[in-house]
Amino acid sequence: MAAPETIYLDHNATTPARPEVVEAMVRCYAEEHANPASRHRAGQRARKVLEDARERIAEILGADLTCPQPDRLIFTSGGTEANNLALLGIAQAAGDERGDIIISSIEHPSVIEPAEHLLERDWTLHTLSATPDGVVRTDQLAELLCDRTRLVSVMLGNHETGVLQPVGELATVCNDAGVPMHTDAIQVAGKLPIDFRGLGVAAMSIAAHKFQGPPGIGALILRDDVPIVPVLFGGHQQSGLRPGTEPVAPAIGMWTALELWHKEQEAHTHRLRALCKQLADGIRAGFPGVIVHGEHTNRLPQTANIAFPGLDGQALLTALETAGVACAAGSACSSGSTDLSPTLNAMGLPSRIVKSSLRFSLGATTTEANIQEAVARILHACNRLQGTQK
Repeated sequence: MAAPETIYLDHNATTPARPEVVEAMVRCYAEEHANPASRHRAGQRARKVLEDARERIAEILGADLTCPQPDRLIFTSGGTEANNLALLGIAQAAGDERGDIIISSIEHPSVIEPAEHLLERDWTLHTLSATPDGVVRTDQLAELLCDRTRLVSVMLGNHETGVLQPVGELATVCNDAGVPMHTDAIQVAGKLPIDFRGLGVAAMSIAAHKFQGPPGIGALILRDDVPIVPVLFGGHQQSGLRPGTEPVAPAIGMWTALELWHKEQEAHTHRLRALCKQLADGIRAGFPGVIVHGEHTNRLPQTANIAFPGLDGQALLTALETAGVACAAGSACSSGSTDLSPTLNAMGLPSRIVKSSLRFSLGATTTEANIQEAVARILHACNRLQGTQK
Protein backbone atom coordinates (compact mmCIF):
# COMPACT_ATOMS: atom_id res chain seq x y z
CA MET A 1 0.00 0.00 0.00
CA ALA A 2 1.42 3.37 -1.01
CA ALA A 3 2.21 5.87 1.70
CA PRO A 4 -0.35 8.69 1.94
CA GLU A 5 0.59 12.04 0.47
CA THR A 6 2.13 14.19 3.18
CA ILE A 7 0.19 17.14 4.54
CA TYR A 8 2.87 19.59 5.65
CA LEU A 9 1.92 21.34 8.90
CA ASP A 10 5.39 22.34 10.08
CA HIS A 11 5.82 25.77 8.50
CA ASN A 12 7.30 27.22 11.71
CA ALA A 13 10.31 24.98 11.08
CA THR A 14 10.67 26.13 7.48
CA THR A 15 8.50 27.20 4.57
CA PRO A 16 8.79 26.21 0.91
CA ALA A 17 10.29 29.01 -1.19
CA ARG A 18 7.81 30.71 -3.50
CA PRO A 19 8.36 30.11 -7.24
CA GLU A 20 8.77 33.88 -7.71
CA VAL A 21 11.59 33.83 -5.15
CA VAL A 22 13.40 31.03 -6.97
CA GLU A 23 12.94 32.81 -10.30
CA ALA A 24 14.30 36.10 -8.92
CA MET A 25 17.37 34.33 -7.55
CA VAL A 26 17.96 32.43 -10.80
CA ARG A 27 17.84 35.71 -12.73
CA CYS A 28 20.31 37.21 -10.29
CA TYR A 29 22.71 34.28 -10.66
CA ALA A 30 22.34 34.43 -14.45
CA GLU A 31 23.40 38.07 -14.44
CA GLU A 32 26.76 36.95 -13.00
CA HIS A 33 26.96 39.60 -10.31
CA ALA A 34 30.48 40.18 -9.04
CA ASN A 35 31.55 40.41 -5.42
CA PRO A 36 29.75 43.50 -4.04
CA ALA A 37 32.88 44.40 -2.05
CA SER A 38 34.92 44.81 -5.25
CA ARG A 39 35.60 48.36 -6.41
CA HIS A 40 35.39 47.70 -10.16
CA ARG A 41 32.27 48.44 -12.17
CA ALA A 42 30.88 44.90 -12.00
CA GLY A 43 31.32 44.87 -8.23
CA GLN A 44 29.59 48.21 -7.85
CA ARG A 45 26.64 46.99 -9.93
CA ALA A 46 26.32 44.10 -7.49
CA ARG A 47 26.60 46.56 -4.60
CA LYS A 48 23.69 48.60 -5.97
CA VAL A 49 21.48 45.52 -6.25
CA LEU A 50 22.40 44.42 -2.73
CA GLU A 51 21.78 47.83 -1.18
CA ASP A 52 18.42 48.19 -2.91
CA ALA A 53 17.37 44.87 -1.37
CA ARG A 54 18.72 45.88 2.03
CA GLU A 55 16.84 49.19 2.06
CA ARG A 56 13.52 47.73 0.95
CA ILE A 57 13.65 44.83 3.44
CA ALA A 58 14.33 47.33 6.21
CA GLU A 59 11.52 49.60 5.03
CA ILE A 60 8.92 46.82 5.02
CA LEU A 61 9.92 45.95 8.59
CA GLY A 62 9.66 49.53 9.83
CA ALA A 63 13.36 50.42 9.85
CA ASP A 64 14.95 53.35 8.00
CA LEU A 65 18.41 53.09 6.47
CA THR A 66 18.31 56.44 4.66
CA CYS A 67 17.44 59.02 7.35
CA PRO A 68 20.01 61.27 9.12
CA GLN A 69 20.31 58.72 11.96
CA PRO A 70 19.91 55.51 9.95
CA ASP A 71 19.20 52.08 11.30
CA ARG A 72 21.46 49.25 10.16
CA LEU A 73 20.60 45.91 8.56
CA ILE A 74 23.31 43.25 8.78
CA PHE A 75 22.83 40.22 6.55
CA THR A 76 23.64 36.92 8.29
CA SER A 77 23.47 33.24 7.42
CA GLY A 78 20.11 32.93 9.16
CA GLY A 79 18.19 33.59 12.35
CA THR A 80 20.55 31.65 14.59
CA GLU A 81 23.53 33.75 13.57
CA ALA A 82 21.50 36.95 13.87
CA ASN A 83 20.50 36.02 17.42
CA ASN A 84 24.07 35.09 18.33
CA LEU A 85 25.39 38.36 16.93
CA ALA A 86 22.81 40.29 18.94
CA LEU A 87 23.32 38.43 22.22
CA LEU A 88 27.10 38.24 22.14
CA GLY A 89 27.84 41.35 20.09
CA ILE A 90 25.69 43.81 22.02
CA ALA A 91 26.25 42.30 25.46
CA GLN A 92 30.02 42.48 25.11
CA ALA A 93 30.19 45.86 23.37
CA ALA A 94 30.50 47.74 26.65
CA GLY A 95 33.99 46.27 27.03
CA ASP A 96 33.32 44.91 30.49
CA GLU A 97 34.64 41.49 31.35
CA ARG A 98 31.25 40.56 32.74
CA GLY A 99 27.76 41.91 33.26
CA ASP A 100 24.10 40.90 33.50
CA ILE A 101 21.82 39.74 30.70
CA ILE A 102 18.07 39.18 30.90
CA ILE A 103 16.07 36.86 28.62
CA SER A 104 12.68 35.21 28.91
CA SER A 105 12.18 31.59 29.91
CA ILE A 106 10.45 30.81 26.59
CA GLU A 107 13.19 31.87 24.18
CA HIS A 108 14.41 29.84 21.21
CA PRO A 109 17.63 27.82 21.74
CA SER A 110 19.50 30.30 19.51
CA VAL A 111 18.93 32.92 22.23
CA ILE A 112 19.16 30.69 25.30
CA GLU A 113 22.46 29.05 24.34
CA PRO A 114 24.48 32.23 23.59
CA ALA A 115 23.12 33.67 26.85
CA GLU A 116 24.28 30.54 28.68
CA HIS A 117 27.64 30.82 26.92
CA LEU A 118 28.11 34.16 28.67
CA LEU A 119 27.68 32.32 31.97
CA GLU A 120 30.93 30.53 31.19
CA ARG A 121 32.57 33.96 31.15
CA ASP A 122 31.24 34.78 34.62
CA TRP A 123 28.26 36.80 33.41
CA THR A 124 24.97 36.68 35.31
CA LEU A 125 21.83 35.47 33.53
CA HIS A 126 18.33 36.37 34.70
CA THR A 127 15.09 35.04 33.20
CA LEU A 128 11.60 36.47 33.00
CA SER A 129 8.98 33.82 33.69
CA ALA A 130 5.82 33.23 31.65
CA THR A 131 2.16 32.82 32.53
CA PRO A 132 0.29 29.54 31.87
CA ASP A 133 -0.99 31.25 28.70
CA GLY A 134 2.60 31.68 27.48
CA VAL A 135 2.94 35.45 27.97
CA VAL A 136 6.15 36.84 29.45
CA ARG A 137 5.72 38.48 32.86
CA THR A 138 6.39 42.16 32.21
CA ASP A 139 6.15 43.06 35.90
CA GLN A 140 9.42 41.23 36.64
CA LEU A 141 11.63 43.28 34.32
CA ALA A 142 11.97 46.44 36.41
CA GLU A 143 13.01 44.36 39.41
CA LEU A 144 15.80 42.64 37.47
CA LEU A 145 17.26 45.67 35.69
CA CYS A 146 20.35 47.15 37.32
CA ASP A 147 23.44 49.15 36.39
CA ARG A 148 25.18 45.89 35.38
CA THR A 149 22.49 44.94 32.83
CA ARG A 150 23.94 44.99 29.32
CA LEU A 151 21.08 43.52 27.29
CA VAL A 152 17.48 42.28 27.48
CA SER A 153 16.20 39.81 24.86
CA VAL A 154 12.55 38.75 24.54
CA MET A 155 11.05 37.20 21.42
CA LEU A 156 8.22 38.85 19.51
CA GLY A 157 6.25 35.66 18.84
CA ASN A 158 6.86 32.23 20.32
CA HIS A 159 8.00 29.48 17.97
CA GLU A 160 6.05 26.73 19.76
CA THR A 161 2.79 28.31 20.91
CA GLY A 162 2.60 31.28 18.55
CA VAL A 163 1.82 33.57 21.49
CA LEU A 164 2.75 37.19 20.79
CA GLN A 165 4.81 38.88 23.49
CA PRO A 166 4.49 42.42 24.96
CA VAL A 167 7.78 43.56 23.43
CA GLY A 168 6.77 47.20 23.06
CA GLU A 169 5.94 47.43 26.77
CA LEU A 170 9.21 45.76 27.74
CA ALA A 171 11.18 48.01 25.37
CA THR A 172 9.73 51.09 27.06
CA VAL A 173 11.03 49.89 30.42
CA CYS A 174 14.44 49.12 28.91
CA ASN A 175 14.70 52.49 27.16
CA ASP A 176 13.82 54.31 30.37
CA ALA A 177 16.67 52.42 32.06
CA GLY A 178 19.10 53.00 29.18
CA VAL A 179 19.44 49.27 28.46
CA PRO A 180 19.30 47.96 24.87
CA MET A 181 16.61 45.41 24.08
CA HIS A 182 16.74 42.76 21.35
CA THR A 183 13.78 40.84 19.99
CA ASP A 184 13.79 37.60 18.03
CA ALA A 185 11.10 38.32 15.42
CA ILE A 186 11.93 35.28 13.31
CA GLN A 187 8.47 33.71 13.58
CA VAL A 188 6.63 37.02 13.11
CA ALA A 189 8.36 38.55 10.07
CA GLY A 190 6.36 37.78 6.95
CA LYS A 191 3.37 36.68 9.06
CA LEU A 192 2.25 39.93 10.72
CA PRO A 193 3.22 43.58 10.19
CA ILE A 194 6.30 44.70 12.15
CA ASP A 195 7.30 48.27 12.94
CA PHE A 196 10.91 48.15 14.14
CA ARG A 197 11.01 51.78 15.16
CA GLY A 198 7.55 51.67 16.65
CA LEU A 199 8.47 48.72 18.87
CA GLY A 200 11.27 50.75 20.40
CA VAL A 201 13.75 47.88 20.40
CA ALA A 202 17.48 48.28 19.81
CA ALA A 203 17.85 45.14 17.67
CA MET A 204 15.67 42.60 15.85
CA SER A 205 16.41 39.27 14.16
CA ILE A 206 14.65 37.77 11.12
CA ALA A 207 15.18 34.74 8.84
CA ALA A 208 14.06 34.45 5.21
CA HIS A 209 13.14 30.76 5.16
CA LYS A 210 10.35 31.38 7.68
CA PHE A 211 8.40 33.49 5.15
CA GLN A 212 8.93 31.56 1.89
CA GLY A 213 12.35 33.06 1.21
CA PRO A 214 15.56 31.09 0.69
CA PRO A 215 17.29 29.24 3.53
CA GLY A 216 20.78 30.41 4.44
CA ILE A 217 20.06 34.12 4.88
CA GLY A 218 18.77 36.18 7.77
CA ALA A 219 19.34 39.66 9.13
CA LEU A 220 19.91 41.62 12.30
CA ILE A 221 18.38 45.09 12.29
CA LEU A 222 20.07 47.58 14.63
CA ARG A 223 19.19 51.05 15.85
CA ASP A 224 21.88 53.54 14.87
CA ASP A 225 23.07 54.23 18.43
CA VAL A 226 23.48 50.60 19.55
CA PRO A 227 27.09 49.57 20.27
CA ILE A 228 27.95 46.11 18.96
CA VAL A 229 31.12 44.11 18.35
CA PRO A 230 31.56 41.29 15.79
CA VAL A 231 31.56 37.63 16.73
CA LEU A 232 33.18 36.58 13.42
CA PHE A 233 36.45 37.92 12.03
CA GLY A 234 38.26 38.00 8.71
CA GLY A 235 36.82 40.81 6.60
CA HIS A 236 35.64 44.39 6.47
CA GLN A 237 32.17 43.72 5.02
CA GLN A 238 29.08 45.23 6.65
CA SER A 239 31.16 47.68 8.68
CA GLY A 240 33.23 44.80 9.99
CA LEU A 241 30.26 43.46 11.95
CA ARG A 242 29.69 40.45 9.74
CA PRO A 243 32.73 39.62 7.59
CA GLY A 244 32.40 37.48 4.48
CA THR A 245 31.13 37.97 0.95
CA GLU A 246 27.64 39.42 1.06
CA PRO A 247 25.02 37.13 -0.58
CA VAL A 248 23.45 39.10 -3.43
CA ALA A 249 21.10 36.43 -4.82
CA PRO A 250 19.80 35.23 -1.42
CA ALA A 251 19.23 38.89 -0.46
CA ILE A 252 17.16 39.29 -3.62
CA GLY A 253 15.24 36.15 -2.64
CA MET A 254 14.56 37.53 0.84
CA TRP A 255 13.45 40.86 -0.58
CA THR A 256 11.15 39.18 -3.13
CA ALA A 257 9.50 36.94 -0.51
CA LEU A 258 8.93 39.81 1.90
CA GLU A 259 7.64 42.10 -0.86
CA LEU A 260 5.13 39.49 -2.03
CA TRP A 261 3.90 38.91 1.53
CA HIS A 262 3.66 42.68 2.08
CA LYS A 263 1.29 43.02 -0.88
CA GLU A 264 -0.89 40.11 0.26
CA GLN A 265 -0.61 40.38 4.03
CA GLU A 266 -4.22 41.13 4.96
CA ALA A 267 -5.70 38.29 2.91
CA HIS A 268 -2.84 35.98 3.94
CA THR A 269 -3.40 36.60 7.66
CA HIS A 270 -7.17 36.21 7.42
CA ARG A 271 -6.85 32.92 5.52
CA LEU A 272 -4.34 31.42 7.96
CA ARG A 273 -6.42 32.39 10.98
CA ALA A 274 -9.47 30.73 9.45
CA LEU A 275 -7.54 27.56 8.59
CA CYS A 276 -5.97 27.40 12.05
CA LYS A 277 -9.41 27.70 13.64
CA GLN A 278 -10.75 25.02 11.30
CA LEU A 279 -7.96 22.70 12.44
CA ALA A 280 -8.47 23.30 16.16
CA ASP A 281 -12.27 23.17 15.97
CA GLY A 282 -12.20 20.00 13.89
CA ILE A 283 -9.89 18.21 16.31
CA ARG A 284 -11.88 19.37 19.34
CA ALA A 285 -15.14 18.18 17.80
CA GLY A 286 -13.79 14.66 17.41
CA PHE A 287 -11.56 14.52 20.47
CA PRO A 288 -13.16 16.59 23.26
CA GLY A 289 -10.85 17.81 25.96
CA VAL A 290 -7.97 18.94 23.76
CA ILE A 291 -6.21 22.11 24.90
CA VAL A 292 -4.96 24.81 22.53
CA HIS A 293 -2.10 26.50 24.35
CA GLY A 294 -2.45 30.28 24.52
CA GLU A 295 -5.87 30.07 22.90
CA HIS A 296 -7.14 33.18 24.68
CA THR A 297 -4.10 35.37 23.94
CA ASN A 298 -2.91 37.19 20.82
CA ARG A 299 -1.21 34.58 18.67
CA LEU A 300 0.43 34.18 15.32
CA PRO A 301 -2.23 33.33 12.74
CA GLN A 302 -0.59 30.11 11.60
CA THR A 303 0.28 28.31 14.85
CA ALA A 304 -1.73 25.91 17.02
CA ASN A 305 0.03 24.01 19.80
CA ILE A 306 -2.46 21.41 20.96
CA ALA A 307 -2.42 19.06 23.95
CA PHE A 308 -4.17 15.70 23.66
CA PRO A 309 -4.68 14.74 27.34
CA GLY A 310 -4.40 11.02 27.91
CA LEU A 311 -2.17 10.45 24.87
CA ASP A 312 1.60 10.35 24.59
CA GLY A 313 2.74 13.13 22.26
CA GLN A 314 5.74 11.23 20.92
CA ALA A 315 3.59 8.22 20.10
CA LEU A 316 1.06 10.49 18.40
CA LEU A 317 3.82 12.24 16.47
CA THR A 318 5.05 8.87 15.18
CA ALA A 319 1.51 7.82 14.27
CA LEU A 320 0.93 11.05 12.37
CA GLU A 321 4.19 10.65 10.49
CA THR A 322 2.97 7.24 9.35
CA ALA A 323 -0.40 8.78 8.46
CA GLY A 324 1.26 11.49 6.38
CA VAL A 325 0.82 14.52 8.65
CA ALA A 326 4.06 16.43 9.20
CA CYS A 327 3.98 18.37 12.48
CA ALA A 328 6.33 18.81 15.43
CA ALA A 329 6.74 18.28 19.15
CA GLY A 330 8.53 21.62 19.49
CA SER A 331 11.30 23.68 17.93
CA ALA A 332 13.11 22.07 14.99
CA CYS A 333 16.38 23.21 16.58
CA SER A 334 15.72 21.01 19.61
CA SER A 335 13.71 18.23 17.95
CA GLY A 336 16.51 15.71 18.53
CA SER A 337 16.17 16.17 22.28
CA THR A 338 14.16 13.77 24.41
CA ASP A 339 13.43 16.54 26.93
CA LEU A 340 9.94 17.93 27.25
CA SER A 341 9.16 21.23 25.53
CA PRO A 342 11.12 24.01 27.29
CA THR A 343 8.43 26.54 26.36
CA LEU A 344 5.51 24.54 27.76
CA ASN A 345 7.53 23.65 30.85
CA ALA A 346 8.33 27.34 31.38
CA MET A 347 4.59 28.06 31.28
CA GLY A 348 4.23 25.87 34.38
CA LEU A 349 1.96 23.32 32.72
CA PRO A 350 1.57 19.82 34.21
CA SER A 351 3.97 17.29 32.69
CA ARG A 352 1.08 15.12 31.49
CA ILE A 353 -0.15 18.07 29.39
CA VAL A 354 3.33 18.92 28.13
CA LYS A 355 3.94 15.29 27.16
CA SER A 356 0.71 15.17 25.14
CA SER A 357 1.32 18.36 23.11
CA LEU A 358 2.12 18.80 19.42
CA ARG A 359 2.67 21.90 17.31
CA PHE A 360 0.80 22.38 14.03
CA SER A 361 1.95 25.33 11.92
CA LEU A 362 0.33 26.34 8.63
CA GLY A 363 1.60 28.31 5.68
CA ALA A 364 0.82 29.86 2.31
CA THR A 365 0.61 26.45 0.64
CA THR A 366 -1.88 25.03 3.18
CA THR A 367 -5.39 24.58 1.77
CA GLU A 368 -8.81 24.03 3.29
CA ALA A 369 -8.79 20.53 1.82
CA ASN A 370 -5.42 19.88 3.53
CA ILE A 371 -6.90 20.85 6.89
CA GLN A 372 -10.03 18.76 6.40
CA GLU A 373 -7.94 15.70 5.55
CA ALA A 374 -5.42 16.43 8.33
CA VAL A 375 -8.22 16.57 10.92
CA ALA A 376 -9.49 13.18 9.74
CA ARG A 377 -6.02 11.63 9.95
CA ILE A 378 -5.28 13.18 13.34
CA LEU A 379 -8.56 11.95 14.85
CA HIS A 380 -8.03 8.47 13.40
CA ALA A 381 -4.56 8.33 14.96
CA CYS A 382 -5.89 9.62 18.30
CA ASN A 383 -8.66 7.04 18.41
CA ARG A 384 -6.26 4.22 17.55
CA LEU A 385 -3.81 5.28 20.25
CA GLN A 386 -6.60 5.71 22.76
CA GLY A 387 -7.73 2.16 22.00
CA THR A 388 -4.26 0.68 22.48
CA GLN A 389 -3.72 2.57 25.75
CA LYS A 390 -6.97 1.44 27.41
